[in-house]
Amino acid sequence: MQHNFPIRVYYEDTDMGGIVFYANYLKYIERARSDWVREMGINQRDLKDKEGLVFAVRRVEADYLSPAHFDDELIVETRPVSVSGARFVLEQIVKRDSVLLFQSIVTLVCINEAGQPVRLPADIRLMLH
Repeated sequence: MQHNFPIRVYYEDTDMGGIVFYANYLKYIERARSDWVREMGINQRDLKDKEGLVFAVRRVEADYLSPAHFDDELIVETRPVSVSGARFVLEQIVKRDSVLLFQSIVTLVCINEAGQPVRLPADIRLMLH
């Protein structure tokens, strides 16, 4: 189940060289993950308020392959790679047309209000498969 999220590069996203500042790719993939989770029907605010659970990034492996520039139209593709009891792994890539600009593997965990890892709720694990 792949999710596509469009992003336009704004002037504020670029560095002195006129290319997208590297940290902004992490913002782009975060927005895409939030949209993907919402589209699956998971209300993260309810999950926090009612069950005291949140998703947290545990690890990001990132490769910057080619630059994006001001006014480029990009697509962030998000695909689940694996799901276990308390974590899930996603592949997230950023493309401009068919050109791969950025690729990442993101590991997320479910944590409680004390910051301790906990099992993903069963219904969410099923959605992620």
